[in-house]
Amino acid sequence: MPPITIYSKSWCPYCAAAKRLLDEKGAAYTEIDIEEEPEKRAEMVQKAGGRTTVPQIFIGERHVGGCDDLYALDEKGRLEALLQA
Repeated sequence: MPPITIYSKSWCPYCAAAKRLLDEKGAAYTEIDIEEEPEKRAEMVQKAGGRTTVPQIFIGERHVGGCDDLYALDEKGRLEALLQA
C-alpha cells in the first residue's frame, strides 16, 4: 500500500469523513494538522496545486483532492486500485 497523507484541521467534518472512509478501507495514513503545524500549510498549498481547503489527500505521489474527490473515487470503484498500487 502506498503512503497516504492527509492535510487536515481537527474540527473539520470533511477531514473526519475522509479519515473514516480510509479507516473503513483499512488504509493507514499520516495526518498533518495544519493548525498544529502552520508551517505545513504552504507545503500543502504547493503540493495541491494552489488548493487551500482541507482536507487535501495524497496517495503515494498522486494528489487525490478533498473529501468529495476521495468519495467519488470510491463510488467509481477506483479507490481500491489506488490503495493497492
